[in-house]
Amino acid sequence: MPKLVKLYIRQALIGFALSGLFVALLLWQNVGNLWHLVSTSDIGWIAVVMLFMGHGIVFAGVQFAISIMRMGEDDSPKGGKRAPVATRVPARIGATARPRQ
Repeated sequence: MPKLVKLYIRQALIGFALSGLFVALLLWQNVGNLWHLVSTSDIGWIAVVMLFMGHGIVFAGVQFAISIMRMGEDDSPKGGKRAPVATRVPARIGATARPRQ
């Protein structure tokens, strides 16, 4: 199996694990009275599955994107002079046009 596919599967599993933790915390903290709504409804488990899958897709995508972006090379400049550059020094420019008559 290619390394990129292994990386994607690993990051997707991490994203879905984070999703499970997030949904568990949502239910435990009873955000928006969610635990009561889920536990008193006969189809509340569908809402929990939808929350888990929706957040899992988002978290897995973000997890994979972060891992891919961290693979890039550092483009910051290395070395060089640390002396300040004069930016407010006037430059003398000669006029090349002839005066009007």
